[in-house]
Amino acid sequence: MLALSRKENESIIIGNDIEVTILEVKGDQVKVGITAPKSVPIYREEVYEQIKEANREAAADTVQESVKKLFQ
Repeated sequence: MLALSRKENESIIIGNDIEVTILEVKGDQVKVGITAPKSVPIYREEVYEQIKEANREAAADTVQESVKKLFQ
C-alpha cells in the first residue's frame, strides 16, 4: 500500500485518467472527490463487499439449480 499525505485541495493522479482530491478535513473525517471515466466503477468498501456477497449468493443459487436440473 502506498500512503501519501495530502492537504485540502491537493490531489493524486492514478493512471492517466483518475484524480483523487482531498476536498475537506473535519476532525477524523476526510471528504474525498474522485474524477474518473464513467466506465470505472467507484464504490465505498462496505457497499462493494455487499455487492460481492450478493453475487456469490446468486452464483451459488444458480449452480444449485443447475445441479438439480441435471439430476432430475
